[in-house]
This record gives sequence, structure tokens and C-alpha cells, in this order.
Amino acid sequence: MKRQNIEKCRNLRKKQSDAEKKLWEVLRNRQLKGAKFRRQFPVGRYILDFYCPEYRLGIEADGGQHYEDKGRQKDGLRTRELNELGVKIVRFSDREILTNIDGVYETIQSIVEKRKANPPHLNPLPNGERK
Repeated sequence: MKRQNIEKCRNLRKKQSDAEKKLWEVLRNRQLKGAKFRRQFPVGRYILDFYCPEYRLGIEADGGQHYEDKGRQKDGLRTRELNELGVKIVRFSDREILTNIDGVYETIQSIVEKRKANPPHLNPLPNGERK
């Protein structure tokens, strides 16, 4: 399957925010429990700030626009659609990343440990249905 938006992803990596840079420093090179994270990675019709395919975990660094009504609505829809694809989305504010990177790291580490112990199904049924 060919990934979409490759050029857009490359441009986003070149223009990352200070918070994204700081978070990438702790996620890159399998520093977090050996999990491989990718930056500005396309999943479905979205581009995630950070994505770990092994655990189907997306990490989003949210700037101020994400806390306005329109931003919250778009983020809610995006999160629901990604959850339907089996991707867990975790959001941190840019401020939290810049002022509490240790706490952010610990939170992500805890989620990775849980997903490692109970890996997500690779082909989830829509709307959480079970056979």
C-alpha cells in the first residue's frame, strides 16, 4: 500500500515546532521501551505528529489552535476515525511538552507498556464490534 502525502510529511518534518523537536528527542532511536516512532507519519487520511506502528500509537503535540472550539471538534473527529482504525491517540499540549517532558515521557512509557502487554489487533472490526 502506497503511503499518501509523502511530500507534505517531509515539509512538516522540516518545519516542526519547538515542542515537537523536544518530544522527538525522547522518542527517536527506540529510546522509549524499544518502541520505533516515526515523525509526521500518514495514517489513513491524517498525518500524525508521531506514530508507533508496532503498538498503533499516535502522539499529538497540540498548539493553541487545538483548544479553540473548531480545533476541538476537528480533533475529536480525527481521534474517533483513527480509533476506528485501531490507533490510540494521545494528546499533549505544547506547553506541557516544553515544561514537563519527564511527565510526558512517563505517560507515553506507561501506555507503551500497556500496549506491549495487550497488543492491539491489526485488523479491528468497525465500531469496536467483536466476533
